[in-house]
Amino acid sequence: MTETSSLRIAIAGGGPGGYAAAFLAADLGMQVTLIDPEVNPGGVCLYRGCIPSKALLHVAKLIEESQQAKNWGIEFPKPNIDLARLRSWKEGVVKKLTGGLGLLSKQRHVEYIQGRAAFQNSTTLRISKADASEVVLSFDRIILATGSRPAIIPALRLDTPRLMDSTGGLNLEDIPGSLLVVGGGYIGLELGSVYAALGTRVTVVEMLPGLLPGADRDLVLPLHKRLEKMFEAILLNTTVASLREDGAGIRAAFAGASLQEKDREKVFDRVLVSVGRKPNSEIPGLETTQVQVGARGFIEVNKQLRTADPSIYAIGDVVGEPMLAHKASHEGRTAVEAIAGHKVAFEPAAIPAVVFTDPEVAWCGLTETLAEKENREITVAKFPWGASGRAVTLDRPEGMTKLIIDPQTERVLGVGIVGVGAGELIAEGVLAIEMAALASDVAMTIHPHPTLSETVMEAAEVFFGTSTHVFRPKRA
Repeated sequence: MTETSSLRIAIAGGGPGGYAAAFLAADLGMQVTLIDPEVNPGGVCLYRGCIPSKALLHVAKLIEESQQAKNWGIEFPKPNIDLARLRSWKEGVVKKLTGGLGLLSKQRHVEYIQGRAAFQNSTTLRISKADASEVVLSFDRIILATGSRPAIIPALRLDTPRLMDSTGGLNLEDIPGSLLVVGGGYIGLELGSVYAALGTRVTVVEMLPGLLPGADRDLVLPLHKRLEKMFEAILLNTTVASLREDGAGIRAAFAGASLQEKDREKVFDRVLVSVGRKPNSEIPGLETTQVQVGARGFIEVNKQLRTADPSIYAIGDVVGEPMLAHKASHEGRTAVEAIAGHKVAFEPAAIPAVVFTDPEVAWCGLTETLAEKENREITVAKFPWGASGRAVTLDRPEGMTKLIIDPQTERVLGVGIVGVGAGELIAEGVLAIEMAALASDVAMTIHPHPTLSETVMEAAEVFFGTSTHVFRPKRA
C-alpha cells in the first residue's frame, strides 16, 4: 500500500466526481489541490444541471398538484408566478450547496484554486487563475474530472438568445408563450415539464420512435400519456431540418413522414436544444502526456480509472457513458483508492438512471429491451400501482414496478420503476443487484405499509404467483 501522506494529488474539475475524489484523498492524508473555474466546488451538476433543475421541477410538481387537487374537492386559484423570486430561490439553493462544499474543502485542508489548468507535462500544470495570475503546480498524480458540455447540432446554430441549451433553459429569463424542445431525452423532458407547468405551450421533437430511447417502453408509457396532457405536441420520428429567426420568434422546419403539410413549419418564442452532451477532453497540453482519447472524444481508462499515462487518472463524463453525477462520484473514489494502493476496480453491477419528470422513471441493471437484443432468457414480474394502497391515496395509480429475474437462479438482474418518487425507490433495486439478491430475498423482506416501497416486494411476490394484491397463477 502506498504511503499517502507524501502524495501530492491534483484534481482538475470540481464537480461531483472531482470534489468526491478530493475529499477522500484528503481523508486518506494526501496533499490535495482542486482546480475549477467556479468560486466553489460543485461543477455543472450543482451550478447548471442536477440541482437547479430539480429545484425547478419541485416547483413544477407543486403547480401540477395544486391543479390535480380539484379531483379531491380542493380548488386553488391560478398561481401568481414571481419569476424574479423563483430565480432567486433557485440560485439560493445553488449558493447554499456550493458554499457548503467550499467550507468542506477548507475543513479538509484541500487547496482550492479557482482557475483553468493546462498541462506542461505529465506531472506539471500551469493554472490560469481567476484573478489573471498564473501558478505552476507539480504533482505526483492527477485526476481529470473535466466533465461535459451540451452538444450542439451544427445545422441548428443560430446567433440569438431565443435559442437555448440546457444552461440557458435553467436561467429562466422569461416564461415564453411557446417553446420547442429538440430532443426527447431526460434533459428535454425535465425542462419541458418545468416550462409547461409555468404556462408555456411546449412542443417536443424526437427523431426516434419513442421518448427516452434508453428506457423500456412500458416504463415510458405512463409518462408519455401524462406529457401528452401537459404538452401542446409530442412529435416522434421527426427531425428539425432548420431554424431561422422570424420576427420576434424562431421558425422551425420539421421533417417527418407522418407530418401533414400544415405542420411542417411553425414559429416558437424560444427553442431549447437538448440532444446530449460532449466530453470536455480538449484539455490544453494534453498532447504532452501519454493520455489516449477515443474517437468519440472520451479519455480512455482502465478499471482503476488510470489512463495510458501512469501519472494521470480520469473520471466522470469525460471517460464515457452513462454521464451521471453519481457514477462520477464513485469513479472518483475508486481512482483515489487505486492511487493509495488499494486493491480496487470500478465494476458496478448496476448504475441507476433516473428521469425526474412527473411521473419519475428509474431503472438499473439489465433492462427488458437489452435482454431482448441479447436474446437472454428472463422472467419479468410486474406490479401495477393501481393495486398499491399508497399510490391510490396519492391519486397517482399510473405507476408500475417491475423486476427482471433470471428464471433458473431466481436472481434479480434488473429493476424498473415508473411513478411518483421512483428515483428514491430505485436504490433498493441497485442494492438487490449488487448483493446478488434472489427474488425470494426481496419477497421475504418486510416492507412498511402503506408505502410505495411495498411495490418492490410485491413485484417479487408476483414472480412466485403469491402477491397479496395481484392475482397470478402460481409458477409450476
